[in-house]
Amino acid sequence: MLTAAGNFAENVDNVFILILVISLVLLVGITGLMIYFVIRYNSKRNPNPTDIHGHALLEILWTVIPTLLVLGMFYFGWINFRDMRDVPEDALEINVTAQMWAWAYHYENGASADTLYVPVNQNIKLNLHSRDVLHSYYIPAFRLKFDVVPVTNQYLWFKPDRVGRFNVLCAEYCGLQHSYMFSSIVVLSEEEYNTWYNKNAQTADMTDEDSKEDTIGNAARGAQLVRINGCLACHSTDGTKLVSNSFKGLYGKKTIVITDGKERELTASDDYIRRSIRDPASDLAKGFPNLMPPLGDKLSDEDINNIIAYLKEIK
Repeated sequence: MLTAAGNFAENVDNVFILILVISLVLLVGITGLMIYFVIRYNSKRNPNPTDIHGHALLEILWTVIPTLLVLGMFYFGWINFRDMRDVPEDALEINVTAQMWAWAYHYENGASADTLYVPVNQNIKLNLHSRDVLHSYYIPAFRLKFDVVPVTNQYLWFKPDRVGRFNVLCAEYCGLQHSYMFSSIVVLSEEEYNTWYNKNAQTADMTDEDSKEDTIGNAARGAQLVRINGCLACHSTDGTKLVSNSFKGLYGKKTIVITDGKERELTASDDYIRRSIRDPASDLAKGFPNLMPPLGDKLSDEDINNIIAYLKEIK
């Protein structure tokens, strides 16, 4: 059975079980009646067909009973949905940014990550925002799913009730690498979360391995920024061709680009990388689509320098 780790999981499961039971009862009942009628009223047993006239009680029953069943399913679904939209006042707020094809999490203390870290038994509110197309934030273990719509502020909330790591998926087709758009929620004890939160203020620790380091170099910081901004959904680091060119060996490499509709050759230098981050369409690598959103308003000059330092190390 699917892991249940949030405050809504049991109620959502109960609604689906209710619908399943009702569906099975109707399936068995209707199928049984069909079989009975086929046997009872076949031509051998009933050679002379007779007219069947209206039966008021029967007609009332097969109208009222399905109506009550549907209203019952709607009621239990509605009260659960109402609770999902009623956020407690003490909820810890975290901003979630969706883009092709990654999730990024931003905390009040300036920390950012591609994995969501939250404390157990604490109400959590996620403010959902999309930078490009329609996405859908889906946490199977918490039985939560909500569309993330561009130019619209959405939210969801939950209360994790067990420590562990749980999957986050995109449940709305959002482009070529949709199936790779996944993340994790790491539920920590309150003490562990406070330690992580304080340690990562404005440093954006990205992975469990990175979190063991006390200091972060420029290249390591650049690697974190690459993960935060979803760059690895389109650019590999091992030479594999994905949606765009690979980061491996990119720095200093001669590259054919399309500039103002014309081809030209240039070297992947610091200036080229800066332009590609701030205005990806200015020098578009030949043979690749222009899917990257401009990041000039999101990354500082220092951030871009750190990314360049990281790219220099991927040979």
